[in-house]
Amino acid sequence: MATQSNLPRRSFLQRLSALGAGLSSIPLVGSAGIDWYQAEHSRIYTLMTNPSGLEQPTRKLGVALVGLGGYSKTRLAPALQQTQHCRLSGIVTGTPAKATEWMQQYNIPRTNVYDYKTFDRIADNKDIDVVYVVLPNSMHAEYVIRAAQAGKHVICEKPMAITEKECQQMIDACKKANVQLAIGYRLHYEPFTREVMRFGQEKVFGPVKFIESSDAFRIGDPTQWRMKKELAGGGPLMDVGIYAVQGTRYVTGEEPMSVTAQFGPKTEPEKFKDVEETLFWQFQFPSGAVSNSTTSYTAGVERLYASCEKGWFELSPAFGYGPLKGRTSKGPIDLPHTNHQALHMDGVCKDLLDGKKLPDHITGEEGKRDVRLLQAIYRAAETGNKVKLA
Repeated sequence: MATQSNLPRRSFLQRLSALGAGLSSIPLVGSAGIDWYQAEHSRIYTLMTNPSGLEQPTRKLGVALVGLGGYSKTRLAPALQQTQHCRLSGIVTGTPAKATEWMQQYNIPRTNVYDYKTFDRIADNKDIDVVYVVLPNSMHAEYVIRAAQAGKHVICEKPMAITEKECQQMIDACKKANVQLAIGYRLHYEPFTREVMRFGQEKVFGPVKFIESSDAFRIGDPTQWRMKKELAGGGPLMDVGIYAVQGTRYVTGEEPMSVTAQFGPKTEPEKFKDVEETLFWQFQFPSGAVSNSTTSYTAGVERLYASCEKGWFELSPAFGYGPLKGRTSKGPIDLPHTNHQALHMDGVCKDLLDGKKLPDHITGEEGKRDVRLLQAIYRAAETGNKVKLA
């Protein structure tokens, strides 16, 4: 869709972030896909050409970021300056220098700054409604559970945890505390991703037959937590590999029935003493569709491709922070580029403000399904056997 607008880029992104609120209630599978697509294109046009018609929220939920690493610093905090339904209101860090820097940069009061020992006091802070856990994977369970016990809604980065057992403990803690748990599936709110979901699940190009879904990059600092199994739970599969797993699931709208997998060679054995360097896996789906995926810390690929009975479609880049790019056997995919994190957090917080149950495809149950698949891929690679999933 080509449109013209005199809106400054930031203003446009602020208004477009409201789109995420509508996306959060759309089912991933169903006949409403085409109608949704047409309606949202119309809505995007309205947001770009008639910004004065957008209702402004009366209240924004306060979000506290737990862990001030690169993702919080370069993505989440800036996105929270563009959101319509939430705002950055607190931080949790074990580094005093970071606390001072963030207080100054984002005008955060000292009363809203916590370390990991004082974290539980957040229960008494009415300025914080949502806790976003952005820590190494092995720490997710502890801080989601503690946030729930403090009475706060929670967003947790993916993968949700290291094991299915931890995932269930997190889900149970949130239910017991009567708070909601969302997982950081930002792409579920992103226009290009929503479009390929529709292509696959609505069979726009006929039934999906084959999927290539791969995400890999060359990692930098070998001492970072992602290279330590105790903290990460594994290597690239527990990092960007989850995007490739998700891609196959949201294109087909199905859960895989079985998986085979193979570890790649360790070309840098000293660097990869603790985690895998490269991993390949293959899913089989109930419809007969099959997928092939790669993840690695020593080479780059970012592609989601689906071959269908009557054509094909792909995103490449497919999983990064943007801009994403897509095309089909009928031509390019032309959609707005957005701030993924702003759309995601706005979508979650709008539902919370409205008192709605979060959609299943971003909740802890979805996160647990992914962790189950990640662990099955490791078992298949370790044993050399096909692992049945259904």
